[in-house]
Amino acid sequence: MSTTFHAADIIREESARYGFDEVRFAPVVPAPGVAEYDQFIGEGRQGEMQWMHRGREPRAAPDMLLPSAKSAVVLGMTYAHPRPPDPGGLTGKVASYAWGRDYHNLIGKRLRKLTRDLAHRIPGFEAYWGVDARPLIERAWAQRSGLGFLGKNCMAIMPASSSYFFLAVVLVNQGLPPDEPMGDHCGPCRRCLDVCPTQAFTGPGQLDARRCISYLTIEHRSSIPLELRPLMGRWVFGCDDCQEICPHNGSTIPTANEDFAPRTGHAWLDLEWVLQSEDDALDKHFEGSPIRRCKPHGLKRNAAIVLGNLKDPAARTALFHAETHAEDTVREAARWALERI
Repeated sequence: MSTTFHAADIIREESARYGFDEVRFAPVVPAPGVAEYDQFIGEGRQGEMQWMHRGREPRAAPDMLLPSAKSAVVLGMTYAHPRPPDPGGLTGKVASYAWGRDYHNLIGKRLRKLTRDLAHRIPGFEAYWGVDARPLIERAWAQRSGLGFLGKNCMAIMPASSSYFFLAVVLVNQGLPPDEPMGDHCGPCRRCLDVCPTQAFTGPGQLDARRCISYLTIEHRSSIPLELRPLMGRWVFGCDDCQEICPHNGSTIPTANEDFAPRTGHAWLDLEWVLQSEDDALDKHFEGSPIRRCKPHGLKRNAAIVLGNLKDPAARTALFHAETHAEDTVREAARWALERI
């Protein structure tokens, strides 16, 4: 057995041991997805995500991250779990990836241990890893390595299986046998494009983040545009509409890591509780959860908007309380919601 295939077998074996469901290999040069990335930020579709400008160079030149890089190991970890029943009342929906533990922390720790173990088993092994917080275009690497194709909703999708999986990329100094990219498996289907409440897709595979509910509720820090608020419906953190409608996400749910199973009260948030909790208590409550990403004032802004969409007079007390918040975005969203009610 050649050294290349020996290293590939070891990487597959160790990756599976750390809970990764999919393992693929791709050549590092040239970096994938750069032209699409440049078009995205060139047209300003990234909104307030200025880090996309700052991280452009290493995304286009992986050797800036690991000068000895020869291959990319692309990993997938399934997070699909059935959505808990709708409790009704004054509750808001949370995107499924955020029901359990924060994948940045969980997968990051596993990647650190994985690369440590690989260094013990493969002589001279070097690596640079990332999971959503490093300058790597994970979905483009997934497409190149055959760990899915990029659907019209810009998601990496395993045909007839799932798009509910986290992606991680490990640049390594090993020349690994590359896997074949997949072709298109969308065909004429456009369900994801048509179902988007805010019409965030400007075309197949073209997303304008400034209209995307996931972006608006998580990454967008200022006030949400008035015309988009009613279209958010009950989404208080993230959005799964374009995944839920996808025929590749069928009735059979893949076996997923239990760390991503829904914690009590995390799939559907009690909106009155969110608005009436102190910011510090809210931040503490969501420690170790992706929901912490939008910060307490962002979550309260979102909660107020959802209550405005529900138009239930029972929400008035919580919204009156939110009108006293230190952040103008929360106060303004509360006033908007009260006017709707």
